[in-house]
Amino acid sequence: MDNTDRALFRTQLLSRHLQNDTAFTSNSPLQPSPCLHYSPPEARFEFDTKDLRKLVDGHHVEERDWLFRLMNGEPELFGVKRRGDRVFASPDYNQPMEQQREMTLKRIRYMAHQGAFHGWVTAPPEKIDLKKFAMLEICGAYDHSLAIKIGVHFQLWGGAIQFLGTKRHHDKWLELTEKYLINGCFAMTELGHGSNVRGIETVTTYDSSTGEFVINTPCESAQKYWIGGAAIHATHTVVFSQLEINGKKEGVHAFIAQIRDANGNVCPNVQIADCGHKIGLNGVDNGRIWFHNFRIPRENLLNSVADVSSDGHYISSVEDPDQVGLGVAIRYSLTRRAFSLATNGPEVLLLDYPSHQRRLLPLLAKTYALSFASNFLKMLYVKRTPESNKIIHVYSSAFKATMTWHNMTTLQECREAIGGQGLKTENRVGQLKSEFDVQSTFEGDNNVLMQQVSKALLSEFLSAKKSNIPLSRDLGLEHMNNSSPVIPSQLTSSILRSIQFQTDILCLREGDLLKRFAEEVSHYQAQGLSKQKTLTMTYQLAEDLGKAFSDLETFRSFVEVEANVSAADMKNILGLLRSLYVMITIEENVSFLRYGYLSTANAAAVRKEVAKLCTELRPHALALVSSLGIDDTFLSPIAFNWIEANSWSEVRN
Repeated sequence: MDNTDRALFRTQLLSRHLQNDTAFTSNSPLQPSPCLHYSPPEARFEFDTKDLRKLVDGHHVEERDWLFRLMNGEPELFGVKRRGDRVFASPDYNQPMEQQREMTLKRIRYMAHQGAFHGWVTAPPEKIDLKKFAMLEICGAYDHSLAIKIGVHFQLWGGAIQFLGTKRHHDKWLELTEKYLINGCFAMTELGHGSNVRGIETVTTYDSSTGEFVINTPCESAQKYWIGGAAIHATHTVVFSQLEINGKKEGVHAFIAQIRDANGNVCPNVQIADCGHKIGLNGVDNGRIWFHNFRIPRENLLNSVADVSSDGHYISSVEDPDQVGLGVAIRYSLTRRAFSLATNGPEVLLLDYPSHQRRLLPLLAKTYALSFASNFLKMLYVKRTPESNKIIHVYSSAFKATMTWHNMTTLQECREAIGGQGLKTENRVGQLKSEFDVQSTFEGDNNVLMQQVSKALLSEFLSAKKSNIPLSRDLGLEHMNNSSPVIPSQLTSSILRSIQFQTDILCLREGDLLKRFAEEVSHYQAQGLSKQKTLTMTYQLAEDLGKAFSDLETFRSFVEVEANVSAADMKNILGLLRSLYVMITIEENVSFLRYGYLSTANAAAVRKEVAKLCTELRPHALALVSSLGIDDTFLSPIAFNWIEANSWSEVRN
């Protein structure tokens, strides 16, 4: 179509839009368009959404709902406002940064006063951890800043005292922490070191004449950076520092330090600066900290694994030192229409376009899959033992990277899928994208985390090979004790949807990549390259392997959930979601073609299957987003009657 034809087409299209049976005159009153109105989506649920929600949430559904009600019961504090016939709760992201920070603090204090954090750091972890996770998820659905600031205080500051400290620290600090009578932060990251904790440059020495540790920031790159809560509110921090005793470096240790007095004044020999305005997460006061001969009592060393005696002797026991965005976008696409397929015909719902289904429904399937993976990881953590800590680190590294990448991909697609409405702050999707962007790099750069996963898998593989023993189930590599799966030369729909094929293709990919990674590492080491240089040279295979591990373990967690469901209607919907998750994983990951796990013909079959699965899931879209457990007030006006919410009467109010 040339420019002339395109212009004619657009003119004809506009002409049809402008045609009306009643001629418009200058004195005609403005009236709603007779051809555009809000029609609620068809609520025909073929399975019990409450039961599916229980599977997705995994635990503490009543506590989640209690927190929803708590927030909705304080309209002024939590920004509860009426739009049309509904109410919505959302922070005011248009407030100045300083006001957003104060509102976050007020919300936490209110929640503490209402007993929301009872037992969070004083109860045995196995009895409280899952409840904490549930409530943090709800806080995150409301406002990422709220969840992060709570997490910094209870999980990082409080958790460090719990697990790195001993009875003397527990008795002194934990009750104060739980009642929010002090405000803690976690000073690990430095300007020059983030993921590489061993390389941090803050230095602590011991003065035996006074029985005090002396903390110093020896250079600008050693300043503590991006410390949540440090800029304004934190009174105390856990400082991670290199410990030097009698000139000997003993490695990284953690110390409790008070950085502000009861009146909020910064303590002597401490300097604090504000990290300033960010693209999101402005309800958290990130700050920078410098220490200059800052003295703390000897007892402030968190000494669960190492201690320093009063006369300065070092003693060690260690030998070797997404959901809101999809809820809005899919609900909107179930009521918003655009273009007609026939002249003068009705406009079509967005989600009835195959292209729109392809944009959103695979993301919904992956959200379900990762929700099940998250529940698996939480249970692994709650049942942890000292021997399982390394396993937890591998799984959490893989899932953290996968989930945060998925989060950003999903929010960007949802932002585009709702068009210009995605730019409005009140509709939350665009704002959520800014708020959650930081997840991709904080608590570990995602690519670095994937390389750590691959290093752990390689170590497990080589250890078993050297000892001539089968691979264990610890990291899910036991499938490599058998011969590699054989993929059928021609993939039909029934094969593609079978658990056997899906298991085989994901196991084949992980096993082959691990062997390739081992061969490549061996090749570089044979050339005399150092271990560090070798890992640098093999980063591409390492990242591919890390993703393969994450995808397989996510799939396994899905299959386990599905196996424990007996209701036929629920089993059917879970089967569709699982199959779509695997198909989209195969289609979007080039490694399946790059390394020859699929032929181009079979890759084309996978692509067609994605479209078929989207079509089959389309009637269940509303039920599926309704089952995610997000309270309606946490969504936005365009998720419901978006015409009424934007009416003139609403503008005047």
